[in-house]
Amino acid sequence: MIRKEFIDIVTNTGMATLKEMRRLSMGKDDEVNEFELLQMPYFDEHKFAKICSEKFAVTFIDLRNAKVPSETLSSLRKRLVIKYRAIPIQKTANKVTLATFDPSVISEGTKELSDVYKKQAEFILTNLSSWRKLFSGIKESVDDLINNIQEVTSNSTQEESIKAEDISDDVVTFVNRLLAEAFVKKASDIHVEPYERVFRVRFRIDGNLVEIATPPKSMMASVLSRLKIMSQMDISEKRKPQDGRIKLMIGGNPIDYRVSSLPTLFGEKIVLRLLDSTNLQLDMTKLGFEQKQLDVFKEGIHRPFGMCLVTGPTGSGKTTTLYSAIADLNTPDNNISTAEDPVEFNLEGINQVNVKKEVGLTFATALKAFLRQDPDIIMVGEIRDLEVGEIAVEAALTGHLVLSTLHTNDAPATVTRLLNMGIEPFLVVAALNVIVAQRLCRKICINCREERKALPEELIACGFAPASAEKIKVYQGKGCDICNNTGYKGRVAIYEVLQVTPKVRELILRNASADDIKKQAIRDGMKTLRMCALTKVAQGLTTLEEAVSNSASDQL
Repeated sequence: MIRKEFIDIVTNTGMATLKEMRRLSMGKDDEVNEFELLQMPYFDEHKFAKICSEKFAVTFIDLRNAKVPSETLSSLRKRLVIKYRAIPIQKTANKVTLATFDPSVISEGTKELSDVYKKQAEFILTNLSSWRKLFSGIKESVDDLINNIQEVTSNSTQEESIKAEDISDDVVTFVNRLLAEAFVKKASDIHVEPYERVFRVRFRIDGNLVEIATPPKSMMASVLSRLKIMSQMDISEKRKPQDGRIKLMIGGNPIDYRVSSLPTLFGEKIVLRLLDSTNLQLDMTKLGFEQKQLDVFKEGIHRPFGMCLVTGPTGSGKTTTLYSAIADLNTPDNNISTAEDPVEFNLEGINQVNVKKEVGLTFATALKAFLRQDPDIIMVGEIRDLEVGEIAVEAALTGHLVLSTLHTNDAPATVTRLLNMGIEPFLVVAALNVIVAQRLCRKICINCREERKALPEELIACGFAPASAEKIKVYQGKGCDICNNTGYKGRVAIYEVLQVTPKVRELILRNASADDIKKQAIRDGMKTLRMCALTKVAQGLTTLEEAVSNSASDQL
């Protein structure tokens, strides 16, 4: 809520009326409602900041281009940032400097924030838009998020059947901390694993599993029961695998956890897959495509009919690529239907179907139903067998655009997989528009990136041209607190985009091998996964080791 003292300061400048300020103050307490001042016609944020600077004798600094380390920004709990309209921008051994746009908080905030930091707090004034930019970069602490976790769905009947001593407040807090910490660390999966003598929790971060906690074995049964209750599983069933889902609001963000339980020798192992729609990248230009690759892919998906396939191992980002394509095609004049196992993200304007084998709703039956629903574009989660493949090809040849995935090592191998399923070569040639193969490489942590020496012979052995090997600079991450001392933070996709050119079509019709198709595609301008990965190395985005390991099966 806006402080009365701040309302007085603004109205005394004449830049907003009392009525307007009272309207702003009606907002929620946990929001910074003052941002709406930037939309008011007579509010000049720079003039206002300078007036306040002179009146209250506080230094004014325009922080529009300031680069503040994320750990400094996030060193103060978000609720305190909102309470005092104060953002930490610099910390030394004895002092912390905080930026505010509201001078009325300074006298009260200086004392209380000095107590929080156990060091002297001092304030500077900045303009409102600079403050908002810094505020958007604040990451909420795990403790803040735990206090704000809300279950969207619950199963109170089951919980009442559990004895109170089985699930204590400590267990509830521990589980909430795990879920919040996974969100903060941008983990893709949580592994809760029982063993004979220990009970451990691991997160998959940037593709690698990292041990997070080893709680007492005595907590194991209660933690597993709590997770099963939250995901609406049958807690009395411990002999069979089960699937469930948890929906939470964490820090105002809707997060889905897809949950799987598996009976093991010493108890049930539970794995939770995080589905965070706020991290879903639907802008194809930001996925990692090189410009030529993007042009070929977009040309393929914007044809009125045909089949566009995305291939790669589990966890390589195929779903994100497909969703970005669907988002690009999602216009009012297109009827788009998807069959997924399961639906990971809800996309507005798309008819999404969850495949359920137990009731007979398979990819094949969903595809057949789609063809009676007047579709323009169809997405099927995966072509797993001949039946689905034949229906998808038939749809592609009868005036529909079909998007789908396969599990193959590279783009040319996708052609031979379709042929080996039993689909005729002439049908494959007629249906295919484009094939995309992809992997995810870990990105070097920007905070601790440093150049490393690499011999030209090493670079040439990895695939660089001799002329380039003399000039290329290779980087690595030294390891720091931000990247958990791994040297990596985040991931970037590498792609292989196969355009079905006339010469490639001839090879498919002749039942040529995947190697022959790859050689011809390269002659036609295709960059392989290895080539794309080495480009990312040359750009300083990833390490040589990551590039090689993620394109190990790629023979140049």
